[in-house]
Amino acid sequence: MAGLNFEAEYVDSFDVLKVFAAEGVEFLLSCEGKVPLSDCNGKNIYLFFSANWCRPCKVFIPHLVDLYETLRKRGISIEIIFISFDRDEDGFKEHVKSMPWLAVPFDLNLHRRLIDRYRVDRIPSFIPLCSDALTVEENLIELIEDYGSDAFPFTRKRHEELKAIDKRKREEVNLEELLTREGRNFLISGDDRKVLVSELAGKTVGLFFGAYWSPPCRAFAIQLADVYKNLKDTKGHCLEIVLISTDRDLKEFNLNRNSMPWLAIPYEDRTRHDICRIFDIKKIPALVFIGPDGKVISLNGKFMVSSYGAEAFPFTESRIKDLEAALRKEGNALPQHVEDVKHEHLLKLDMAKAYVCDSCKKQGKFWTFSCDVCDYDLHPSCLEKVNEDQSW
Repeated sequence: MAGLNFEAEYVDSFDVLKVFAAEGVEFLLSCEGKVPLSDCNGKNIYLFFSANWCRPCKVFIPHLVDLYETLRKRGISIEIIFISFDRDEDGFKEHVKSMPWLAVPFDLNLHRRLIDRYRVDRIPSFIPLCSDALTVEENLIELIEDYGSDAFPFTRKRHEELKAIDKRKREEVNLEELLTREGRNFLISGDDRKVLVSELAGKTVGLFFGAYWSPPCRAFAIQLADVYKNLKDTKGHCLEIVLISTDRDLKEFNLNRNSMPWLAIPYEDRTRHDICRIFDIKKIPALVFIGPDGKVISLNGKFMVSSYGAEAFPFTESRIKDLEAALRKEGNALPQHVEDVKHEHLLKLDMAKAYVCDSCKKQGKFWTFSCDVCDYDLHPSCLEKVNEDQSW
């Protein structure tokens, strides 16, 4: 490797092969050995800055490998060149093993000059060498994680096109388009049956975003299963739930779906990831309801199910408004303060998301008569039963 070449400062940074030549780079490295710079002539070249010690880099590399191999299979002439942030050659060599593309040979000073030239201040960084490409600041890494090879050619125009496609899929839901993928037109059940997506037509469909490793997800899944069974028993097959798993591996995924009475997208299918992106899911558990007409009726299905259970069906905003109005009417008909023969303190009317009645020992929600002095709650119906002769 040649030393610092001041002429390199004046070379067009988009022409990376000239930059390398000006820096004295005589060859690149592949898994098979040395590769002359001329092998990259005529190709779309992208620079990848990474390090073996960087955990986010290791998480991102499988996404980039999939993109690289997919685009090359399509006949697109691309090459990725790795420039290392590693501090020692052993780490560099270990990191290169995970990459099917080329690498600039290890040279700390050279790497530092290239890092400075391309103004890279974070890793992983992926830089397309064209004027209309997204920049490091515009988070091209996230774009690739979100869209994979569909992000090519990594331009602002392509990014806007992809966002527009997601917006259409979110606003004009087509279950066949949303839930299937080329070569798969079915969902799987907990007992490994294959159910055609077309069988969901005419039903309200809930997209349940959750993972087995998450205790809140497992707790909510129990609530959702009660609602699912209740509606199946009382209204027939009006509702279907589809698990959009965010589990960390196949074992967790199988534990998750085997504990649930509904359907799931197969774990190995990237569609899971796409649906999370389309609906902008940032935390789990989450539940999105799609109506029988294919329109999204609620992005906040978790609140509906947690608050109102099966009473929230068909999970529309108008239904929730009706339930809230009924609750207000019920509260207005109750006294603000009461006395109960079983309790020594005055009880006041209160609203609680969930509580256990100290009289019947059953769980309750919403209106309760509670004590400000001690931990005591009473169903309004239980108060009526024990104080039948008391006038409010």
